[in-house]
Amino acid sequence: MSGALVAGEAAGRAIPLVAGALGAGGIAVAALPSRVRMRAELRRRWRTWAIAAPLFLGSLYLGAAGAFALAAALGAVAVGEYVRMAGLRPVDRAVLTVAAVALPGLAWLAPGSLDLRTAGLLLLVAVLPPLLSGDTSAGFTRATRTVFALLWIPVSLTGLVTLGDTAVAVGLAVALGDVGAWCGGTALGRRGPLARPLSPLSPNKTWAGVVGAAVVTGAVLLVLGVFSAALWAAVLAGCVLGDLLESMVKREAGVKDAGRWLPGFGGLLDRIDSLLPALLLAMVVS
Repeated sequence: MSGALVAGEAAGRAIPLVAGALGAGGIAVAALPSRVRMRAELRRRWRTWAIAAPLFLGSLYLGAAGAFALAAALGAVAVGEYVRMAGLRPVDRAVLTVAAVALPGLAWLAPGSLDLRTAGLLLLVAVLPPLLSGDTSAGFTRATRTVFALLWIPVSLTGLVTLGDTAVAVGLAVALGDVGAWCGGTALGRRGPLARPLSPLSPNKTWAGVVGAAVVTGAVLLVLGVFSAALWAAVLAGCVLGDLLESMVKREAGVKDAGRWLPGFGGLLDRIDSLLPALLLAMVVS
């Protein structure tokens, strides 16, 4: 059976889970009393999920072509947000945008071409703009930030195409894992050892959130029939490390959010920050 067909079937199996989660979430946020501090933000987030979830599942339901379109669109937008935060130049953005479209395209049409030769070519292309322009003031910084972005965004999003049905499970597990982390942090993170922050990069992220994310991600993978210890570890690591990684980028850039256009989240990178490393690690363990 082709990977495209399998991914379509996996998306179909995931529809009841997504519908149930959105329905339960909608009832929960509608019932929140006005005194709850995050009531308005949680409602905005639910509305964003209600739009994003059908788009995600619908794209993957179409198979490899839909996965390519989804990965390319997410990559192009995320690259734009990253370039603004990292202070890169238009030519650097052009390199990253081409990679955001080309890599998922190769994964769809010529997966055998994604090897060390491609990696070497990407590295060379990433450093060419500052090299050829003779940028002596920030050339090395631009090159390293561009190489990092290639791995973080286009290469990671290529997993939407290459992972097949696993991409559906990873995406849903990460999305619901974020909810589990919030619930775990709220319920268990007030005092005790689980209340300790994971990193100074994001003091609100606690070990209680890790527990909540671990429970929910494991449950989602089990329900979708793709659970393995390695995949669970990859998804959980993505949930935990993805937010911290983006926080590190934003703190150096001096911004609170990657953008302002996505209600309840900020920018696209604020929404897919955990998905990116989870996809990358899932490709490693699959």
